[in-house]
Amino acid sequence: MKKVLVAGGAGYIGSHTCLALKNHGYEPVVLDNLSEGHEWLVQFGPFEHGDIGDSEFVGEVIAKHGIKDILFFAAFTYVGVSVTDPEPYFENNVSKMHDFLAVCKKTGIENFIFSSSCATYGNPITVPLTEDHPQNPVSTYGDTKLMGEKMLKWYGQAYGMKHVALRYFNACGASHIGTIGESHNIETHLIPIILKTLLGQRNHVSVFGTDYDTPDGTCIRDYIHVDDLANAHVKALEYLENGGESTQINLGTGTGYSVKEIINAVEQVTGHPVPVRFEERRAGDPPVLYANPQKSREVLGWIPTHSDLHNIIQSAWNWELKQSQTKV
Repeated sequence: MKKVLVAGGAGYIGSHTCLALKNHGYEPVVLDNLSEGHEWLVQFGPFEHGDIGDSEFVGEVIAKHGIKDILFFAAFTYVGVSVTDPEPYFENNVSKMHDFLAVCKKTGIENFIFSSSCATYGNPITVPLTEDHPQNPVSTYGDTKLMGEKMLKWYGQAYGMKHVALRYFNACGASHIGTIGESHNIETHLIPIILKTLLGQRNHVSVFGTDYDTPDGTCIRDYIHVDDLANAHVKALEYLENGGESTQINLGTGTGYSVKEIINAVEQVTGHPVPVRFEERRAGDPPVLYANPQKSREVLGWIPTHSDLHNIIQSAWNWELKQSQTKV
C-alpha cells in the first residue's frame, strides 16, 4: 500500500481526504501540529505530531515512511483574522511552507497537491470564475495562498517537482460515515453557523448585506460537499502519477446559492425556523462568486456527486446533532 503524507490531515478537509485516500488504496500518513486540527480526526493511518516548519522532523517523517507524494493542507484559513493580524499568516502559510518545500526538494518528493483557494482571485471581474481569471487577492489569506502557488511554480520549473493547486470554493457538509465532520475552533462557515443556531449554541444568524445586485439582495456562493473535495485530491494525485503536468484547477459545482437560499434550504431540511438578523455589508464581500468547473471535468475527470444542496445540509445537520447530543 503506497503511503502519502498529508500535512494538516487532522483538519476538516484533510481528514476527509485521508478517508478518500484510504478508500482508493493509499495509506495516509498525517503530519499535524494540532494548532487547528484535532487528533480524533486522524482515523485512517499513522499520525506524526509535529510542525511543517520543523525541517529535521519533516525530513525524518518522509524518510521513515518512504514518502514521494504530498497533500498539503497545513494553513491558517480565517480570512478576516488574516487581515487584522497578518503576521502568523505569513509565518505559517508562507515561511513555514517554504521550509517544508525545501525539505521536499532535498528528499526527492515527486508530486505535491496544494490546498489553494478561490480567495486568490479577489473580487471577480466576471463569473463564473475560470482558472485564467486575474489573481488579485483582497485578504492576507488569499495573498498567502497565491504565494504558495508561486513557490510551487518556481520549485517545479527549477527542481522538477510537479504540483496541482486546487482552488476551493465553499467547502461544507460531513462524511456519511459519521465519525468525521466540520469542527473549527472559530466557526466562520455559513451552514454550520446556521445549524449551531438551531441547536441553541448561537442566538441568531447574521446576514451581512441585503442590497447586493443579486435576485434576493444577498451574496451568492458556490457550495461543495467536502467528500467531493476529498475525491478531487485523490484524482489530482492520480493525474500526476499518470504523467500529468503541473496545473491549477478550480473546485466548485458551477452553481451559486444566495445566503437566503441557504437559510431556506436549512429550514426545509430541519423543519425549524432560523432566527436571522440582517446587518450591514462586510467590507470585501463580492456579490457573486462561483466556479466554472469545466477544467476539473476535462483534466481530472472529476464530477461532484455529493453536492446537492439538501444532501450537503442533511449531512451537516446529522453531524451537528451527533456532536451536540441535543434533540431540537
